[in-house]
Amino acid sequence: MDPVTAGIFVAIGLIVLMAIGTPIAFALGGISLIALVADRGVAELTYFGETFFDRIAEFGFVAIPMFILMGAAVASSPTGRDLYRSLDLWLGKLPGGLAISNIGACTVFSALSGSSPATCAAIGKMGIPEMRKRGYPDGVAAGCIAAGGTLGILIPPSVTMIIYGIATETSIGRLFIAGVVPGFMLAGLFMIWTLIACKLAGGYNSPNPVAAAAASMKDNVEGNLKALVRVLPFLAVVIGILFALYGGVATPSEAAGVGAFFCVALAILVYRMWQLKPLKLIMRDALRESVMIMLIIAAAEVFAYALSSLFITQTVAGAIADLEVNRWVLMGVINLFLLVAGFFLPPVAVIVMTAPILLPIILSANFDPYWFAVILTINLEIGLITPPVGLNLFIINSIAPDISLRNVLMGSLPYALCMVLGILLLCFFPGIVTWLPDLIMG
Repeated sequence: MDPVTAGIFVAIGLIVLMAIGTPIAFALGGISLIALVADRGVAELTYFGETFFDRIAEFGFVAIPMFILMGAAVASSPTGRDLYRSLDLWLGKLPGGLAISNIGACTVFSALSGSSPATCAAIGKMGIPEMRKRGYPDGVAAGCIAAGGTLGILIPPSVTMIIYGIATETSIGRLFIAGVVPGFMLAGLFMIWTLIACKLAGGYNSPNPVAAAAASMKDNVEGNLKALVRVLPFLAVVIGILFALYGGVATPSEAAGVGAFFCVALAILVYRMWQLKPLKLIMRDALRESVMIMLIIAAAEVFAYALSSLFITQTVAGAIADLEVNRWVLMGVINLFLLVAGFFLPPVAVIVMTAPILLPIILSANFDPYWFAVILTINLEIGLITPPVGLNLFIINSIAPDISLRNVLMGSLPYALCMVLGILLLCFFPGIVTWLPDLIMG
């Protein structure tokens, strides 16, 4: 069978498996196993097992469960609540200020947790009911949280950036710092659109009558400032991790381990989570997400091996490389490919499968690999708030089931356009990505 025909059969098989609800890791592994056995016979099962386990045996992957444990400690504690209260104190008086403070809370919480789903869940549980109570349209309330949650895979420390760094053998510290300015740029674009949307809808900044009756303004301010003080130690941990990475003090795995320890310790000390039950929940959530991601990485590696064995990878890469077009047209084709891939696959799977293939093409076209990492990540962020997968959409729908999925989607689409605008800005001004890494790391 020629590579093109084989690629079509593999793609159809993968889509069918995912359409019937097969978990992504099992879908990738299952279609890879079928393709390898059909092409090379039962003897290929030996290489299947070796490939599956060899990839995740790399020491660099230790950083992933550690960062996930760090995020689980933050997500399972009342940190999100305190962060939300503090930002509402400063931004709540603007037209649409509560929605803007939600995006700000998502931005900071993304840096603390490194996880888009955790950010959506933690801030959405408080922010969406409060916004609806104050008269915000359902679309604005749901859309700003869904979009703000996507920043978790861009603003450091980001698990997806770690996976990209390992897959492409690029500096994880430099990847982290490359995501800082674009992450805050996207947050700014989100806030601008939210302000416009709220102005068009008449503005929403009315105080919460229940809260006003329960406490005086002085008590409210004092409570919010105390909440901010409780959040600051967690922010200090993140800053310390980034300093250790950029200063060459520790490897990503070492920094992740220390960060996880301190975040769990702070959750216990600051929020008095002494009981065994909350600690078990933290460990359970971290274990679940770690196993899921590691399974996806291992299955995606087998999938990449199957594609390479069937010469599908080489054929696709060669076809892209042979396109005699302007390099920006080539980048447009790659962006379209990543966008479509993000519609159907989670970010981890897309990075593991495509980054090693696309990186040589990117380098041959004289694009910066760290700049491309940010472009790739933003494309995958769009996939988090667009169907058919749209993980953040379903998380928001589970938090507020009385808001229809259609309203959540319609409220999120303008933010997806903000991300497209962000990609265009980075294409016109690549220094937005490269300036800070060059300044700090040379």
